[in-house]
Amino acid sequence: MGLMSAYSAVLRGASNVYVVDQVKERLDAAKKIGCIPINFTEGSPVDQIIEKNGGMVDRAVDAVGYQAVDKGGKNEQPNVVLDQLIHVTRPTGGLGIPGLYVPADPGAPDAQSGKGQILISFGKLFEKGLKLGTGQCNVKAYNRYLRDLIISGKAKPSFVVSHEVSLDEAPGAYDKFDRRVDGYTKVLLHPNGPL
Repeated sequence: MGLMSAYSAVLRGASNVYVVDQVKERLDAAKKIGCIPINFTEGSPVDQIIEKNGGMVDRAVDAVGYQAVDKGGKNEQPNVVLDQLIHVTRPTGGLGIPGLYVPADPGAPDAQSGKGQILISFGKLFEKGLKLGTGQCNVKAYNRYLRDLIISGKAKPSFVVSHEVSLDEAPGAYDKFDRRVDGYTKVLLHPNGPL
């Protein structure tokens, strides 16, 4: 979802689009579509973006949700991206939060997150007067528009596909995707065999 959000921002004419991730293949794909890759394991993404941008950004999007991970890239930290968005966005800017948040998560790293309660810098959010848009994307409101962009050649979302495999190869491909090995980021399945 993060790369497609970034690609949408590029298509809509954003002057600078930063993609924050730790997976090399996704960062490489972001660069290929004109975005500026930020590897959060190499330092604070807020500091990296502010330095590269010459200041805070106008808009920021959380396309990860409660499964975000800490700077080590291993442990879930549900609030990390939201808090970073608040700090990297300039006063009166806007935050888009289509990243998934749930009202209850039995696998959460702490009791508070398990109840859907995410600790964020609300005082900073309030002080900056940031606007929030949350919730799942209303896909049906955009699907015809996006389809037409693809048909006209203005949008080419196939860049997100790292591998195309037959249905018989799906279990192995899923395992590799799950372990983030061999460059598996998005896999396209061909039920009738390869094209």
